[in-house]
Amino acid sequence: MIGSFSIGFLRIGWIDVVDVLLVTTLFYQLYKLLTGSVALKVFLGFMSLYLFYLVVKAAGMELLTSILGQFMSVGVLAGIILFQQEIRRFLLNVGKATSFGSRLRVFPWRREAGTDRMNVTPFIEAAKSMAGKETGALIAFSMASDLKFFADSGDLLDSTVSKRLLLSIFNKTSPLHDGAVIIANGRIKAARCILPVSENPDVPASMGLRHRAAIGLTEVTDAVVLVVSEETGQISVVRGGEVFRNLSGADLRARLNEFLFDADARPAATAAATAADVAA
Repeated sequence: MIGSFSIGFLRIGWIDVVDVLLVTTLFYQLYKLLTGSVALKVFLGFMSLYLFYLVVKAAGMELLTSILGQFMSVGVLAGIILFQQEIRRFLLNVGKATSFGSRLRVFPWRREAGTDRMNVTPFIEAAKSMAGKETGALIAFSMASDLKFFADSGDLLDSTVSKRLLLSIFNKTSPLHDGAVIIANGRIKAARCILPVSENPDVPASMGLRHRAAIGLTEVTDAVVLVVSEETGQISVVRGGEVFRNLSGADLRARLNEFLFDADARPAATAAATAADVAA
């Protein structure tokens, strides 16, 4: 074998070394992914059972090997069912690492021009007003993903965006205030929507359910979420699982312009927005 070397009676090639390193890295990443969850114990139990199966098979215990072999034959399917949440999280991490979602525009026509021309001022004014009154709010902006599944979980509105309407929706006495508002194509698509709550153990305990829901949505989609805390009145923006907290009106405008609009439109839009905030 070219480029091989011997360790005792074993003859090992460089391909074998790379193979072992890749498998080690894969198992380490799986361990990091499953650490702190019940799935880790299930995974360790499954691996222990598999090692036991290899031992009894090598020992020639035919009856026990046959019984365990039937279980192992459906092991892959059982693993997919048991670890569906972890598998999805792992694939999302891989997707974020390759950055295909943000760099590759295979279907550029799916993002309509209406989103780029959307006026963010009503959201900023409404957020500042709700923050002053410590009224909680959760507003999700759809990007490439239309968030239809989450919009269908609430009440469809398809309304024009305005500060008064947003304040009415998130008023504590409104039947629509408990949940998220979804913005698509520059319009309020739905209200009272249910968002997935993040299971990330690294989320600080100081963040409430609204922030966890915002993080959860941005972990599984490319959406941008505006959060107003009911406890502290702080304004935050969440994208890609990252939270930008305690934003002023000017900071909020800059973040929304940065995250929602195309790169070539950001500098001019941000400068104009900041000037408008100063004037206000």
